[in-house]
Amino acid sequence: MNILRRIPANLFTSRYYYTNRVKKTTLYSKISPLGNPKSSVYPELQNWVHSGNKVSVAELIRIVHDLRRRKRFLHALEVSKWMNETGVCIFSPTEHAVHLDLIGRVHGFVSAEDYFENLKEQYKNDKTYGALLNCYVRQQNVEKSLSHFEKMKELGFASSSLTYNNIMCLYTNIGQHEKVPGVLDEMKEENVAPDNYSYRICINAFGVMSDFERIGEILRDMERQEGVTMDWNTYAVAAKFYIDGGDPDKAIELLRKSESRLESKDGEGYNHLITLYARLGDKGEVLRLWGLEKDACKRRINQDYLTVLQSLVKIDALKEAEEVLKEWESSSGNCYDFRVPSVVIRGYAGKGMEEKAEAMLEDLARRGKATTPDSWGLVAAAYVEKGVLDNAYKCMKTALGVELGQRKWRPGLKVVTSVLSWVGDEGSLREVESFVASLRNCMGVNREVYHALVKADIREGGSNVDTLLQRMKEDKIGTDDETMAILSTRSL
Repeated sequence: MNILRRIPANLFTSRYYYTNRVKKTTLYSKISPLGNPKSSVYPELQNWVHSGNKVSVAELIRIVHDLRRRKRFLHALEVSKWMNETGVCIFSPTEHAVHLDLIGRVHGFVSAEDYFENLKEQYKNDKTYGALLNCYVRQQNVEKSLSHFEKMKELGFASSSLTYNNIMCLYTNIGQHEKVPGVLDEMKEENVAPDNYSYRICINAFGVMSDFERIGEILRDMERQEGVTMDWNTYAVAAKFYIDGGDPDKAIELLRKSESRLESKDGEGYNHLITLYARLGDKGEVLRLWGLEKDACKRRINQDYLTVLQSLVKIDALKEAEEVLKEWESSSGNCYDFRVPSVVIRGYAGKGMEEKAEAMLEDLARRGKATTPDSWGLVAAAYVEKGVLDNAYKCMKTALGVELGQRKWRPGLKVVTSVLSWVGDEGSLREVESFVASLRNCMGVNREVYHALVKADIREGGSNVDTLLQRMKEDKIGTDDETMAILSTRSL
């Protein structure tokens, strides 16, 4: 139940695989699809039992654990509450601790306090006290966190690294990094053995404070401790700070140590090291580690490709990125995810190679693959920067025609203004009206919209100018000097 919201994500990693394997209907398979947090899981629980199906405590505990892992805390709380209220599971301090933590996540620490206070004394042990501490720390209530921590020490419930780690997390999350090392020192004084996570939080604190000497001391201290495992992630966290601090030699030394501790098939580890070498601008190491990852992890997920592509684009290795993209396209077992090719498309657009980016988008569309308005809009913006407005107009038309589902796309104002000005000067009235109609679906009308319509109408005889001016007035859009200049061309 440890928490850490603002420390870099690489402090701990996870990797999940999904398969299409068909399984028999279980209680979990009924609850899992209910992704909408507003949909209660109570009906499924009740229906499962009323249908004569058996339910085991072990299965329910697994369901709660999985829902928590997937951050579906309300559903996890409902299952936990149902377990307790129906008597399916007689709660031990461990189940009470989980339930208390879920209450804190869903309703806040005040409700968690109420639950804790109503527990029988026999259930108030290190687990439930620790769960309440989590609630205080999560909401960054310093006064309650520290007061509760002192109470735990008085009762002898602060005998594990978990409790001290939470206090270090508190100081980290509120930006008081200078107080973190003192907590580690207190742990040692109280004969509470720090774990790998304890040291890693401390490395993070020293890194934020740019105290590289102390980072080195922590690493040497860890290496001397028999009970502390030096994993790849610890060295990687330290290496990142040396990279940011401008000491590439030390960073590379730590990255080598990190790599030597990678376990077989640890795709997350390879991915993280790839990103760090990209920060160093080392294309050779990025490609070398990608090759090792492909050998070690026979199955590569989309996230693996995203990581290496983002790293290659970051160091301007676009040719190599396109080769990796071809590998992804030819690989089997991964579902199509536009985010993968989008990395390369954005890379080309950002480097002034908008024609290449547009060609990639057109190729995807031709093959029936989904694209996004954002990507077309990005290429349109690149064309606008170079003054190639006919191509910008074409890309914007495509962007406005892409299905987006529930989410609305809002194009950049500079791009819209530039394209409207061009199409007003060069396009037919029908083209302008069609373009404006598409724009209305994602943004309101403005003066530039009417200017484009008026210019196009004047070129075709000006029979609708008065009507357009009346519509401007109804939309509460006033005329300006540019409007008057456009109107002055009517008699020419």
